[in-house]
Amino acid sequence: MRDFQKLSIWQKSHLLTIKIYSITKTFPKEELYGLTSQARRSASSIPTNIAEGCGRNSIPDFKRFLMIAAGSASELHYQLILSRDLHYISESIFKELSEETILIKKMIFSYIGKLAEANGY
Repeated sequence: MRDFQKLSIWQKSHLLTIKIYSITKTFPKEELYGLTSQARRSASSIPTNIAEGCGRNSIPDFKRFLMIAAGSASELHYQLILSRDLHYISESIFKELSEETILIKKMIFSYIGKLAEANGY
């Protein structure tokens, strides 16, 4: 069992989730059950799935949860694009959060590759 809090991908995705929660507080009230909720769920799903994968007993299970986390990062990336295009966030905030999301996704795929190499998968 791995300590997920020690993984840099978990740490970065946790901080991104906190930023998403903070930024979505400014979204219009009519988006509370729409885009606000979706962005928060996508963001929190990234570190949640990393944590759950760390608690699994096998590398294939862990890799599956990392893939789910990567999928959530892709969802979040689109929701950031939509938020920018609806003028809920500025271009500079979009760029910052988008870059963080893409970096996290790259880190996830890199970690999956390292797991595969280390375990002959």
